[in-house]
Amino acid sequence: MSKEKQGVLGWVDERLPIVEFWEAHLSKYYAPKNFNFWYFFGSLALLILVMQILTGIFLTMHYKPDAELAFASVEYIMRDVNWGWLIRYMHSTGASAFFVVVYMHMLRGLMYGSFKQPRELIWLFGVLIYVCLMAEAFMGYLLPWGQMSYWGAQVIVNLFGTIPVIGDQLALFIRGDYVVSDATLNRFFALHVIAVPIVLLGLVVAHIAALHTVGSNNPDGVEIKKNKGADGIPLDGIPFHPYYTVKDIVGVVVFLFLFSIVVFYFPEMNGYFLEHANFEPANPLATPEHIAPVWYFTPFYTVLRAIPNPFGGVVAMGAAVMILFFLPWIDKNKVKSIRYRSVLYKVNLAVFLVAFVWLGYLGMQGVTPMRSEMALRMSELYFLFFVVLGVYSTNRSAFYYIKWFVIIIGIISAYDLYRSNAEIAALVWQTWLVPVAFLVVALLGAAFTNLDQDKTVPERVTE
Repeated sequence: MSKEKQGVLGWVDERLPIVEFWEAHLSKYYAPKNFNFWYFFGSLALLILVMQILTGIFLTMHYKPDAELAFASVEYIMRDVNWGWLIRYMHSTGASAFFVVVYMHMLRGLMYGSFKQPRELIWLFGVLIYVCLMAEAFMGYLLPWGQMSYWGAQVIVNLFGTIPVIGDQLALFIRGDYVVSDATLNRFFALHVIAVPIVLLGLVVAHIAALHTVGSNNPDGVEIKKNKGADGIPLDGIPFHPYYTVKDIVGVVVFLFLFSIVVFYFPEMNGYFLEHANFEPANPLATPEHIAPVWYFTPFYTVLRAIPNPFGGVVAMGAAVMILFFLPWIDKNKVKSIRYRSVLYKVNLAVFLVAFVWLGYLGMQGVTPMRSEMALRMSELYFLFFVVLGVYSTNRSAFYYIKWFVIIIGIISAYDLYRSNAEIAALVWQTWLVPVAFLVVALLGAAFTNLDQDKTVPERVTE
């Protein structure tokens, strides 16, 4: 473009710097040249967000936020509205797809240290987006006004009533009534359609702005801005457009292909995306045999169930989410990428992933003594991931690792002694071996072997 901008674009650009924005965030935004498979999920999350907003707008045109009409209006959308079934299935499948993509995006952050300096604010915005997504999904979950929607909301809202002093008033405020009713449905509809999406969009903009301020991380965890050419361009960077826009288009095509298979052939996903009980109208007089949230909430629901005391369960569930905010200050290790982290770090991360998936599975099952015990042990492994990360943050002596091993084992054993009784004693001490075995490997392994040693990080990114 010439120095003196011509035509309509030039006139607009003098008043609204579109070209400058395009260059700053796309054509002249230099990203590391070694992005891999794990870097598809950020753009896919943005795609799903747009899709959810668009399908949500069309659903809102026909949905009735009224306890007497809500379920029938969903059936009307499915049966009588032109392409209503497709829009509804895209929205419901999109909710699950959103969490799949976000969980993969967060896993990439854990693998490559994308939460570390100077990207702490990016991580914090990301976790806030995750919390908003959970709030958005929970409120949207009530809207079909089916059996599981109604009773799931009843159970979750009642949890707030366990908070000392303010619990009852807080639960009443959330419901807008003494039970989940028409007032609750209207509140959740307003929040789901207007309030939370506005906050979510603001957080997404902040997340991307923070990312483009400090630059993208990469699989090597090397800062490309430290190695620039004479022209000021990072030697290991390439323009985001066209290189990564084309790459992301490939990811979008593959995603839409898989997404379409689910929408057209498996929209209920055998009850995991759309529960069978939700095809029945809400009935306050008939409690479902097994009340469980949608799959993406089940890991935290299991943490809640693992603690017998209701308030203790709420605290543990809240802590399981809130601890993510502190991750940049828990893991102070200078090495970012899993490629160069120690063997024991990789073991710690692998155990964390297994525990998280297992927690999700247990949350979808009925309660038995063994499942309750395993729920507690998997919850312990979930939190121990962060504890061990903190211990690994700096190189320490063998005594330091042994000290922490004794302290943690002591805390776990003391709690087990407190809660043990004749009925569950055998299960308690059999499953006690689960966290103990992990700590033997993670902490005593660090004390008596060199498996806690990180590799040397290269100065430049690798291919």
